[in-house]
Amino acid sequence: MYPYDILPGFDFYALFYMLALISALLWLRVLSDRLGMSARVYNLSLLSAVAAIAGGYLASILTQSVYDWIKTGTFRFGTGMTFYGGLLGGILIFVAVYFTVGRRMFGRGGDHVKGAPLLADIAAACVCFAHATGRIGCLFAGCCHGAETDAWYGIYHVNLGYRATPTQLFESVFLYLLFSVMLALLLHGKRGICALYLFAYGVWRFAIEYLRTDDRGASFIPGLTPSQVSAVFFAAAGIAIFAYRAASRKKAEDAGSAGDAGGAESGEMK
Repeated sequence: MYPYDILPGFDFYALFYMLALISALLWLRVLSDRLGMSARVYNLSLLSAVAAIAGGYLASILTQSVYDWIKTGTFRFGTGMTFYGGLLGGILIFVAVYFTVGRRMFGRGGDHVKGAPLLADIAAACVCFAHATGRIGCLFAGCCHGAETDAWYGIYHVNLGYRATPTQLFESVFLYLLFSVMLALLLHGKRGICALYLFAYGVWRFAIEYLRTDDRGASFIPGLTPSQVSAVFFAAAGIAIFAYRAASRKKAEDAGSAGDAGGAESGEMK
């Protein structure tokens, strides 16, 4: 839409990318305080988040370079960025730093381990908001676009030379709405928000890919884009976490019922 510099070497894509990272760190702070995370665990989380941002940035560039290499046969580092590569790389680095440093700070099975489920929910909300903000940068840059259209919602892209379906804007709106739901659930004491994000975004991304026309190469599954394949794994991971949490709750309830029954029988025997 406007792929030009607003300052030398600094365009709207870079601006919204920076705003996305800042917003993620701010929400981490706000939600950590609001949900009662200890200061030491928060500091560990912040350190892990900074490492994840740096590593995720490199991973997103590397993933796009691999996409382009598969498509063109030429490997060039720095041809662009892709969300899935950055997210997966960031998650791996976050987990590695969090548990490695956390073990030194708290010991085996310390507060960092007990607080990990809550942190996963907070992190999912932070990533969701940051992703929504970053997609606005994609709209300005003209990447991740949809098909040419004459509809009222079409947006003219200078680098394309025509009005395109603003799939970037659609995704940004969806993610802001998803974040609002996640935030409301978190503030009302609900858990499993990470699973909700993985499932909801996986389903959304699989569907929105049918509207996107920016070519990112083929996947190992005929008829599906690389992002759709990743979306299937995301949705499956969300379902797996939901199922695990449900099974854990059922097991705890059964154990509690058995304990109550045993206590009642002991009372009768007396």
